[in-house]
Amino acid sequence: MRVLLIGANGYLGRFVADRLLADPAVQLTALGRGDDADVRFDLASGSPGALTRFLDAVHPGVVINCAGATRGGARELTRHNTVAVATVCEALRRSGCGARLVQIGCGAEYGPSQPGSSTAEDAVPRPGGPYGVSKLAATELVLGSGLDAVVLRVFSPAGPGTPAGSPLGRLAEAMRRAMQSGDGELKLGGLGAQRDFVDVRDVARAVHAASLSAAQGIINIGSGRAVRLRDAAAVLARVAGYAGALHELDGPPGPLRATIGHPRTDSDHAAPVAYPYPDGCGSWQQADVRTARDRLGWRPRINLEESLADIWMEAACRI
Repeated sequence: MRVLLIGANGYLGRFVADRLLADPAVQLTALGRGDDADVRFDLASGSPGALTRFLDAVHPGVVINCAGATRGGARELTRHNTVAVATVCEALRRSGCGARLVQIGCGAEYGPSQPGSSTAEDAVPRPGGPYGVSKLAATELVLGSGLDAVVLRVFSPAGPGTPAGSPLGRLAEAMRRAMQSGDGELKLGGLGAQRDFVDVRDVARAVHAASLSAAQGIINIGSGRAVRLRDAAAVLARVAGYAGALHELDGPPGPLRATIGHPRTDSDHAAPVAYPYPDGCGSWQQADVRTARDRLGWRPRINLEESLADIWMEAACRI
């Protein structure tokens, strides 16, 4: 099976590439903006015609799109998350390869949900920030393209390679600094949010399964369990061997609350934050993952403690 992987150098893409390369039945070609890609191509600025010519030459049976941006302003997010996907869809429509498309979406497309609830694929999406909006627009383009396509809505990926700017990445870095300086206490804010963390290697397994399946539409990929960030912090402290005290900065989530890894100062009371929850998902998010089980035969295997141990191992190497 010939597979074209777009975004192989990204956080998710690297693990998807490893998973596909371990399958002897897969012939993998990586397309991206980096020098180490098999083919250099920028989806945000490249033309559908150029991509069509490449598709016709390589003739993949599956195209997996892991490319995108998680940070930046609305214009940048739209270019990399929406315009880029429009280019992929148009190129596939023009091409004669007939490839299946596996698009990586995200849980932020749903936006905030009711605490205690599990979000299923038929929930009405109400993204709470520009990132979720740009990803939702991409999903709608894929679903309306008429292609053989599936969108995997990945909730909160964790594990090795976790970006330093993510909540778990910031948490690990704050703990690393505290241990390095010998601080006996660690003050953290923003730990009240509850998220559905799923290991990045489990995500890669889901992508592999989706590429081999006939499933179409939207499929949630998560653990099916929301975890409070303060509980994740306690597990990380145990894994790291941090014997100091963890103090959560008091006060309800809001625009004046300090964020993970930044001790409160007097200026925090006067400096508003644009989004109390930067991912736009509010205080709670938990995936209903029954569709992934039923249509992909997929279940998460790696627990959060193992994911956090791998995050800590990378952070500790910076001491």
